[in-house]
Amino acid sequence: MKYANINLGKDVEIDPSSSINNVTIGDNVRIAKRCSVYGSPGNQLEIGSNTYIGMNSLLNGFAAKLTIGCNVSIAQNVNIMVDSGPNASPAMQKVFPLEKRPVTIGNHVWIGAGSVIMPGVTLGDYCIVAANSYVNRSFDHFTIVGGSPAKVLRTFTEEEKNKILGE
Repeated sequence: MKYANINLGKDVEIDPSSSINNVTIGDNVRIAKRCSVYGSPGNQLEIGSNTYIGMNSLLNGFAAKLTIGCNVSIAQNVNIMVDSGPNASPAMQKVFPLEKRPVTIGNHVWIGAGSVIMPGVTLGDYCIVAANSYVNRSFDHFTIVGGSPAKVLRTFTEEEKNKILGE
């Protein structure tokens, strides 16, 4: 693999079994075992400070912009992708064209194990994605989502918001 365009903040820990390329990583980020985290020269993947990426996760920011906020918790076996489709079959692409759209994960988001985040999704600040969810649409701040496809399970209560925001 050719390594290029890697900008690391302070105190970043990346397990040697993981691969990164075309990324900007903030301070105090941890990337666990066997992760693949990459953008492209035209789409630098951005990861905010104090973020954790669990083992065996794939963050594909090659075909469009992938932005991960600060204080994000990504559990193991999570797949976040900015493109999807039958990329090896021009014939299939005539009916099912490749989808290439940016993905934005807000600050303080918690993504449960085994979840898949599809192209074009934006998760607002303080979102929670339940384990094994298939997220193919965007959700607002302070929303708890889950399922396949993901739907709103509930929103944070005012008491929960006040605790988090220190009010």
